[in-house]
Amino acid sequence: MGIVPLAKALELAQEYDLDLVEVAANARPPVCKLMDYGKFKYESAMKAREARKNQAHTVIKEMKLRPKIDPHDYDTKKGHVVRFLKQGDKVKITIMFRGREQSRPELGYRLLQRLAEDVQDLGFVESNPKQDGRNMIMVLGPHKKKTEAMAEARQAQEARKAEAKANPGKSQNAAESEAPAEEPAEA
Repeated sequence: MGIVPLAKALELAQEYDLDLVEVAANARPPVCKLMDYGKFKYESAMKAREARKNQAHTVIKEMKLRPKIDPHDYDTKKGHVVRFLKQGDKVKITIMFRGREQSRPELGYRLLQRLAEDVQDLGFVESNPKQDGRNMIMVLGPHKKKTEAMAEARQAQEARKAEAKANPGKSQNAAESEAPAEEPAEA
């Protein structure tokens, strides 16, 4: 409508049964719109809610190890670290030293280096190993951001749902066909 005096703008808003809403207060002259204020507030709240939903919270997961860890236990802990990095979370790895182990920090350092090499395709060393009292700490950061990981997980879940919808009886029939038929036992 162009530049209109305030009284005229209020009159127009009343005539159309709308509200006069100031959109840009810092502009000269201030920019206002004729709209339903309740609807405007609702839509802006929905936009803010959607933005919060897509926002990722930085989470630091912690994994504790000992210098003389068993190979199988190491593989299990490494699997947890891999899962955390795939989800887009940072991982703080702590090596706990006890007793005489404190005099051999190189064991912990080598273990942390080995873990970093094992997961280098998923994450990078954000802070190098450093001794902190009885513990040695290293932080791994993911290559993917949390939002990217969440989006990938959502897409994979939707693909699984679509697959299940397209072939509803396939998973049940596949399990039945793979199971060997039981022969009746002779008495």
